[in-house]
Amino acid sequence: MRLIFVRHGEPDYQNDCLTENGKKQAESAAKRLSDEQIKTIYSSPMGRAKETASYTAKDHNLDINVLEFMHEIDWGDNREKVSEKDKIPYDGHPWTLAYRVLTDSPENDDNDKWSEHPFFKNNICMEYYEMISREFDALLEKYGLVRTGNIYKCVEENDDTIALFAHGGSGAIMFSHILSLPFPFVLTTMPYGVCSVSIVEFSAERGKPVIPRLELFNDMGHIESFKEEKLHFEK
Repeated sequence: MRLIFVRHGEPDYQNDCLTENGKKQAESAAKRLSDEQIKTIYSSPMGRAKETASYTAKDHNLDINVLEFMHEIDWGDNREKVSEKDKIPYDGHPWTLAYRVLTDSPENDDNDKWSEHPFFKNNICMEYYEMISREFDALLEKYGLVRTGNIYKCVEENDDTIALFAHGGSGAIMFSHILSLPFPFVLTTMPYGVCSVSIVEFSAERGKPVIPRLELFNDMGHIESFKEEKLHFEK
């Protein structure tokens, strides 16, 4: 089984849709994926992700299946009233906090110790982390992959290629969970651009353990190719 993850195109956040440039990026991503034997397309429920997915869905003549749990994440204090002393700095922004955790308290990058750090322990983003991790495992079970510890077990062989269109935050949680990488590590060392393509492969035989393999990450060559083709056409 292969999971193709695509971050949405350049967004108009105010209207939760794509900019004109974002639409061109989504078109180029669809062209990039045209030869992939995609059987199912999933998307976050948010407009910018669904609009990005629509180009690939049309190209493959597939419907878009909405995964509510892949909605973009939120962050900040998860308690209504906290003292100034206990408030999470930087408004709880996970990417900024991740850098601080890894540089100020490097011991917290190991396994799940990072989740006990005050920057994350009382952060709303952890509610998303737990939900997305749980629900993504439920999705993978439909493809014969059952989570056991930090890896998966193949209970039924499946060679489907599926595509998921979502966001920077919810996608980072997905990568952190399925690859068993500390969330702060993913946030700081694995940035990926708009309309980038990443692929995770789950190769296994029935009854055997599965260690997900990152086949491709943050591929944006199609965006540059689209620009080059456009310039050539204009000439």
